[in-house]
Amino acid sequence: MSSVLCGGDSDMAVPQAFLLGPLHEPAGGLMEPQPCPRSLAEGFLEEELRLNAELSQLQFSEPVGIIYNPVEYAWEPHRNYVTRYCQGPKEVLFLGMNPGPFGMAQTGVPFGEVNVVRDWLGIGGPVLTPPQEHPKRPVLGLECPQSEALLVLLCEMPPQRGLMSGAMSVPRIHTSETLGHRSGVREVNHSATGLAP
Repeated sequence: MSSVLCGGDSDMAVPQAFLLGPLHEPAGGLMEPQPCPRSLAEGFLEEELRLNAELSQLQFSEPVGIIYNPVEYAWEPHRNYVTRYCQGPKEVLFLGMNPGPFGMAQTGVPFGEVNVVRDWLGIGGPVLTPPQEHPKRPVLGLECPQSEALLVLLCEMPPQRGLMSGAMSVPRIHTSETLGHRSGVREVNHSATGLAP
């Protein structure tokens, strides 16, 4: 079992175990130091790592030849994003399983168009090269000059209508009414997870 440090950044390489002690000590008894409660972001990242370890055991046959896992090769910006924006209860959590080639696959940030992540959210960090790269989809990280067209469209919409308005906040209802003729948000499936602060 490992101890947890409060207030400092952890590299989150391995989920940490927490010791549970008795709730009440007898009067005059010595109390053992208890680990600090983990933050919501730390718990979220630990769960992602656990699930990622399970996913890494999956084997695929043809036609699957290359698998991008931005939670691994873009860990640093991903961790920075979760640490910054996973600070309390959220009204919306987007889940997906297909990181877009010019969004999360480049930045490690869910639904994270490169310019929005780097210039607007101020998220940075090294993005490593994945173990295998498709020649038509190189990972250039935060230096990628291409953008996810749908993500740019959603980020440029007025705040009351935009999926990425504010600091990745979202409208409460995502239907054809909130996007007018541009319905299809229900089909957006570009990332592993997307927090909506």
